[in-house]
Parts: sequence; C-alpha cells; structure tokens
Amino acid sequence: METYTTDDALTNMGFGRSQALVLVYAGMGWVAEAMEVMLLSFLGPFVREQWNISPQSESMLSSVVFAGMLIGACAWGFVSDKYGRRTGLLFSTMFTRVGGSHVFISWFLEFVPAQNRGTWMVILSLFWTLGTILEASLAWVVLPALNWRWLLALTALPCVLMLPFFGLTPESPRYLCVQNRMADATAVLERMASANQSDLPPGVLIYNRETKTDHDNLASESECLLPIREKECKVDDAVSSESGSLAALRMLLSRNLLKSTLLLWFVFYANSFAYYGIVLLTSQLSDANRSCASGVIFGLHQKDTNIYKDTFITSLAEIPGLLLSACLVDWFGRKASMWSMMFACCAFLGPLVFHQNELLTTTLLFGARACAMGSFTVLCLYAPEVYPTYVRSTGSGIATAIGRVGGVVCPLVAVALLGSCHQMEALVVFEVVLCLAAVACMFFPVETKGRGME
Repeated sequence: METYTTDDALTNMGFGRSQALVLVYAGMGWVAEAMEVMLLSFLGPFVREQWNISPQSESMLSSVVFAGMLIGACAWGFVSDKYGRRTGLLFSTMFTRVGGSHVFISWFLEFVPAQNRGTWMVILSLFWTLGTILEASLAWVVLPALNWRWLLALTALPCVLMLPFFGLTPESPRYLCVQNRMADATAVLERMASANQSDLPPGVLIYNRETKTDHDNLASESECLLPIREKECKVDDAVSSESGSLAALRMLLSRNLLKSTLLLWFVFYANSFAYYGIVLLTSQLSDANRSCASGVIFGLHQKDTNIYKDTFITSLAEIPGLLLSACLVDWFGRKASMWSMMFACCAFLGPLVFHQNELLTTTLLFGARACAMGSFTVLCLYAPEVYPTYVRSTGSGIATAIGRVGGVVCPLVAVALLGSCHQMEALVVFEVVLCLAAVACMFFPVETKGRGME
C-alpha cells in the first residue's frame, strides 16, 4: 500500500493560498506582541516623568511586563501541545498575547514545506518588524496630542481584530497525527490541497518522526536522530505513559534532547536580553548622556522628538536584519547564521561603551538591532525545527519563557545602570552575554537546514 507523510503532502502542494491564510493570522499575532514590547520604550519615560519615579522603579515596570510574558510563554506552550494548536492560539489571543508568540511560530511552521522553511520564517518575522514600526509611528502621532493611556488602548487593537477571524484557522495536521487523528489530519490536508489547486500524493497518510532506536548504544544527540516511518500515528511511549507538563519536561531533558534544550535556553535568554536591551537603550542612551553630563534629569518635553525619531529609525533597522538572515539561513545554515550575527551585534555595541555623539549612537544602535533581529529570527526558526511535534510547542514555549527572563533582567541594565550613569558597565554586560551566546550556538549538536519537521 502506498503511503505518504505530512512532509510529503506539504512538499507536493507547495506554498499556496491555504498557507498564506496561516501566515497572515500568525503574522498578526506577531504584530500584536511586537507592539507591546515597543510600547515599553515610550511608556517608561512618560511614567517616570508623570509619577516622578526613580530609574530603578522605571526598570521594574519593564521587568514586570516580561515576567508576565514569561508565565504566558510556559502556559500557552503547554496548552498548545496538550489541547491543540488552535486552542493555544485562541487563549493566547484572548489574554492579550502575553508571551504567546512561539505558539504562532510553531503553528505556522507546521504548515510550511521543509525546503524553504527558513525563507518563510523570515517573511513571518517581517510582521514583527511591521509591529515595531507601527508602534513607533503610533506613538509619534498619539503621544503629543493625547497621552500614554490612549497609546495603551490603541496598542491592544490587533488582538481585538484577530478574534473574529479565529474560525478560519485550521488545526495543524502534524498535531492531529501525533494525536492519532489520521482522518482529521487527512481532511485538513485535503482542504489545503484544494485551496492550493493541487492534489495530495497517492496512498494513505502515515506519521513520520525521528526517534531514538537504541537508548544505550548512541553516544551523541546528532547520532540518535534517525528517520523512522510508522504505520500508525502515535506519541512516544515516554510521553503517553505520563500526562501534563511534567511528561513534556522529562522528554525535553531526555538524553537525545538534553544538549539542545540547555543550549537553547541559554541562547534564548541571551538573545532576548540583547534584543530587548537594545530596544530600551534607544530611548535611554541619549537621556542618560544628557542627565549624567548636567547632573539633572531633563523633563519629558525636552526629549520627546529624540525618542520618537531614534526609536522609529532603529525600528527600521529590523528590515535589513531580516534580509541578512534570509540570505544566510538557507545558505550557511542555522548555526552559522546565529553566531555570525551575534558577533556582529557585539561589534556594533562595542563603541557605545564610551559616550558617542547622537548621530553615531543612532547609527551603531541601528546596526546592532539589525543583527539582533536577524539572529533572533533564525533562533525562533531553529527551536521548532529541533523538537518533535509532541513537545514542539512546549519546548519552544519553555525556551521562550527562559528568554523572557532575559527580558526581565535587561531593564535593570539598560534602564537602571544607565540612569545611574554607568554606561560602560551596562554595555560591557551586553557584550559579554552576546559573545557567550555566539559561542553556545557553535555547540548546537544538530543543524536543521533542509531537515523535515518530525
């Protein structure tokens, strides 16, 4: 009897109308989260001025936001793996997108053919860039005329607009396979093929996964990932024998995934620390330079224009960052793309250890943000590719949650240290973290370029 897998079906039908719908919906999720993150660049200085709080208290505002995103990242990843990708999408959207971006990534990538998955991940990341630019533009228009509360309300609009279209979203056929719902998975693939004006391969759908065949005889993680085609779709025994997040965590820390998991946790932490730190540095560096030089903290209206202009310009830096990652990810591979862009980010941040003029500061932050965005994009692609379907969203969610810890910590450096006139110390911390993350990328045991998602 002829058989085919989900990868075979997706490759046969190509990227068409059905995937475009998934791309747009997942992209709107990324727009929403990007706007929330960018909001912190504007909200902190305004709240500090209005409530007359210290730089340390201002940094806690950003840290609390990332702490909430950390909880959301863990929760929605587990919900997505346990109850379905669509359920994870719905709850993530209803609860204002707290930390749910990885759910949208995993969901989208499970519909994309393997051979050009890297390119489509970069295209998805354009929506994040769109969100950052949109928030910077919105702040430029809203804040001078109204106040920061209006900006908060308008920032929540993308989530509200997503809810009416939730009914159009399909369940992931890979997830349905793992749940042994072969008929439902086939029905989803048939609807996709019809929308793409193509046909499914002949035969019966089966589940294709990579698994460990001998737990005792394989020495390294890269050696233990061997393709096996199964006649029926089932979850790994280690997962099916337990329930809940504990089973998923045990699988993530099992022998064949342990090294990837631990390295991913650190790189997510470091990349989030650097990226969100650069976002906050945009509004903090010029203010800190003036405050430390004069000994007083300038009023809000004296620096409004600089905040809007600098944030908007550095937000545009994400576009060349995405183009760079698109050129590298399927050519040099995931690992080389990540470590090369992290080292480049270090090079751009290096001169900022010392005070620079406004033009040079903005230029260096532009380059640093481009590289940080590029490496983050490849990292968000790499994590779902490493993990098998039954722990993909949970694994990516926990890694994202660890990244949120970096988001919690970075305001203490980017805001509190700079507010206390310790620019050199703050930038050195960013440099060290990025260098260590680049080295960690070199030690990832698996290169996923061109490899099917299991």
